[in-house]
Amino acid sequence: MSVDAVILFQAAAAVPLAIWLYLLLARGGFWRVAPALGPQSPRAGAAVSPQVGRVVAVVPARNEVEGIGKAVSSLLAQTLAPPIHVIVVDDGSTDGTAEAARRAAEDCGAGAQLTVLRGTPPAAGWTGKLWAMSQGVAAAAAMDPDFLLFTDADIEYAAGEVAALAGKAEAERLDLVSLMVRLSTASLAERCLIPAFVFFFFELYPPAWIASSGSPVAGAAGGCMLIRPAALARAGGLAAIRGQIIDDCALARAVKSSGGRIWLGLARRTRSLRLYGSFAQLGAMISRTAFNQLRHSYLLLAATLLGLLATYLAPPLLLLTRRPEAVALGAAAWMLMTVCYLPMVRFHRIAAAYALLLPAVALFYAAATVHSAIQYAAGRGGRWKGRAQDVRSAGEPGV
Repeated sequence: MSVDAVILFQAAAAVPLAIWLYLLLARGGFWRVAPALGPQSPRAGAAVSPQVGRVVAVVPARNEVEGIGKAVSSLLAQTLAPPIHVIVVDDGSTDGTAEAARRAAEDCGAGAQLTVLRGTPPAAGWTGKLWAMSQGVAAAAAMDPDFLLFTDADIEYAAGEVAALAGKAEAERLDLVSLMVRLSTASLAERCLIPAFVFFFFELYPPAWIASSGSPVAGAAGGCMLIRPAALARAGGLAAIRGQIIDDCALARAVKSSGGRIWLGLARRTRSLRLYGSFAQLGAMISRTAFNQLRHSYLLLAATLLGLLATYLAPPLLLLTRRPEAVALGAAAWMLMTVCYLPMVRFHRIAAAYALLLPAVALFYAAATVHSAIQYAAGRGGRWKGRAQDVRSAGEPGV
């Protein structure tokens, strides 16, 4: 190998280490998992400050009979003054979702705090979820809420969590506060892929940058978003994002760009009830929105795959070169990668050894992203509960 080739190889081998030094030191500390990221929930029955105001929860639900009961019960058990009101918008369910929601409210003696709406089919240009949410917002307007809580039908809230969120919004004058709820890590597939899902999300949307008014970065977690109605109106309402598949981040961008202050944290006890028992199920979840995240750009897809290669796959590959300088650079990059990822692994209460699997996990995510592009080109993008919601418009080129 010529001298020039050796220099070029060494420079290329140093790229992954440079990337991880940047991520560790200059990416808003996204990798930290600290108590400050999530509000500490008060004990059940604790007194709630009257300044929190009225909260109305809007729950879009489509065939969610397995989790809707626990979700509704946990919302109605929140210690708020005045009590929370829950609006479930039944989005064409065929499995008894509406009946399960009503039964849960009756069982906890709070039937008057629940409204179940029979949703109508999505209007042209709207995704199903956002159309259902918009119907809930319209119904909530008559109650003159201080906050709207947009929440999924599979989220079980810890006692006091909503009060803590509303209290944070009031204390810090925030317009949108959101929690990334604790996701299941019961199965092997979940333990391998779920911590990385949160890690990658925070890497794209560092919470410190989200909260900073000086940064354009905006993100939210759609399972739990508490928003002031006035801020929603200033952002153009849900109509402003009606066709978005990644609706949570779209809403965060709309709120922040209209002058609102936003915040995203991690929940320690509020959890998702949705289970993913296999790698295939998790792959489908990732694939559903991955190409939409890339704005349907094949150029961005290629750049993303190259970035994943340089950031996550190159470090272990460099160990196979048997060149001392390359092995040293690869080992250093992999060590920094593990250091960054380990707090997220520990947060999810799984073995620290899973932190070493991030290169393989990144390869899985890369494959799911390619699959997402293929599904989009075939007219099956964004499939969820029987709907393909991310499809090419007329005249848009395919693969």
